[in-house]
Amino acid sequence: MLPPFGWYPAVTHWQFAPVVTAFVVLSAGLYLWGVHRVAKKHPARPWPRWRTGMFLAGLAVVVLATEGGIGVYDDILFWDHMVQHLMLIMIAPPLLIAGQPIILLLHASRNPLHTWAKKVVRSRVVTFLTWPVLGFLLYAGAIAGAHLTGLANVIEENAFVHNLEHGLFLLVGFLFFLPLLGREPIHWRLSYPIRFVTLVLVMPVDTFTGLILGYGNAGTPGVPDPAEQPAWAPGVVQDLHWGGAIMWIAGDALMFGLMMLVFLQWSQDERDTGRGRGRGWLEQARRANMARLVTGPDGEDAPADGSGPDWSSQKSIDDDEHLAAYNAYLARLNQPKSGHRH
Repeated sequence: MLPPFGWYPAVTHWQFAPVVTAFVVLSAGLYLWGVHRVAKKHPARPWPRWRTGMFLAGLAVVVLATEGGIGVYDDILFWDHMVQHLMLIMIAPPLLIAGQPIILLLHASRNPLHTWAKKVVRSRVVTFLTWPVLGFLLYAGAIAGAHLTGLANVIEENAFVHNLEHGLFLLVGFLFFLPLLGREPIHWRLSYPIRFVTLVLVMPVDTFTGLILGYGNAGTPGVPDPAEQPAWAPGVVQDLHWGGAIMWIAGDALMFGLMMLVFLQWSQDERDTGRGRGRGWLEQARRANMARLVTGPDGEDAPADGSGPDWSSQKSIDDDEHLAAYNAYLARLNQPKSGHRH
């Protein structure tokens, strides 16, 4: 006997979910323990407060989506159910990732926990689970499978499966966005263009799903039973169309916002690199390549044929030294080889 959905009922109506509560309390407790440990070990360099705020905000989104008014009405209103899905798969995971819980664990822990954590992060299982291709497939499968297949009816009718779906969406979102938005020490290191293109390619999944639902009918999977709908609720078809519009418009808007976040990260890294070295990336590449041709790390001349070890990681040299070394390199190339007959 819930009142009509609105801002006030959404704020004042709550439900208790023991699994969610235990997960949130445990996650927040461990994270804050790590923050305290880092502050104690490195007083001059405490853990950034904004990262703590982002992680706790991600947990708060999980609570609002499952135990707040959104979670209370998710069995009654299809469009509310869709809002819940977007919160769990597109809002909470990026916030949790911004908190960098893995790096915090590595900074706060000591052996043997520290060594064990590094081994787990670099293990084959974690490498496979964070594989961007797998994350892409899981995201597409979760969005399409939970809304366009017969699984949607099972979720609607079975409370246990419905609750399991919440955890699955949160996990899939975390695995998908981790290599795209995070800086955790996992195996995969994607370039910013690849990250941006991946988000562009996955956006049609939300668009297609939203359009299918937006033009669906009462027989579409996952539509609530009209007999169980309260009198104040919209018709099931209208409710379905609202849900499709939310998946399409809000889902694409959120994905576009994450694309802009990747673009900003890309721009910031480019500015930091140029500011730190005093030159652009093209100039850095030219100098590094020239240094590799001209001289070695200990002043050793590079072979004239260009062979030898890769010295591109050495420190940069001054312009005068660079020019003198380059002239010497050209002179060596023009010298006749020993034993050469004219």
